Amino acid sequence: MMTTKFAYASGGNDQCHFDEKEREALIVKYAPLVKRIAGRMAMRIPSSVLFDELLSAGCLGLINAVDRFDPDRDVNLKTYAEYRIKGAILDELRRMDWYSRSMRKKMQRIEKALVAVEGRTQRPAEAQEIAEELGIALEDYFNTLSDIHRVSLLSLDEFIKDEANDAVSKKSFQESIRSADDPSENVGREELKRVIAQAIKTLSEKEQIVISLYYYDELTLKEIGHVLSLTESRICQIHAMAVIKLKIRLKKYCAI
Repeated sequence: MMTTKFAYASGGNDQCHFDEKEREALIVKYAPLVKRIAGRMAMRIPSSVLFDELLSAGCLGLINAVDRFDPDRDVNLKTYAEYRIKGAILDELRRMDWYSRSMRKKMQRIEKALVAVEGRTQRPAEAQEIAEELGIALEDYFNTLSDIHRVSLLSLDEFIKDEANDAVSKKSFQESIRSADDPSENVGREELKRVIAQAIKTLSEKEQIVISLYYYDELTLKEIGHVLSLTESRICQIHAMAVIKLKIRLKKYCAI
């Protein structure tokens, strides 16, 4: 009866368009979404993160979706709930801050090496070139990428800041998109989509495929490996490099 417990966790909401019975029925109906989404996301993150923590965050996201859902808008509740559940879990994962200081330094070193190589060659950097720039063996470089992947989770929220460009008070991407009818918000959202699309186009063909299958089609690394006839470990490395490249591109956008 966990869903019943969570149905009253928020204590009601003046914005909710449903009475208590309808509200509880909807939460119970869509509760399986929480477990499914949390389960898929759990495959992508370190085992140290408890599955119950993902479920708890997802349940709060579901409640928020039901309470904020407006039947008059041209959007399906199931779709809206999935969006809110994922957003709530991502917010919780970011608050955990998995990166150790040493891991952050490793990631920063790779970012600097990537920028340096591409600045000299004016083309996408090869793995061997980045390893040489770092002064390490290619195998050690790939091992570092594997370590980075285990704690990496790319989210638009990292790149959305408030008007003062304040990283402390920044709003999440989902909270910044409050209304589908606000022209100014639509312009900003479309601009961000354009920038992200351009950033993805700078990736290699394999990196683009991995990003698409991982984030859009929500395949696991093992499943992507079967599609591309590569090992799960290799897909892991490709994903980590793609994430680093995208973060560099999007940081440039935020600095504008």
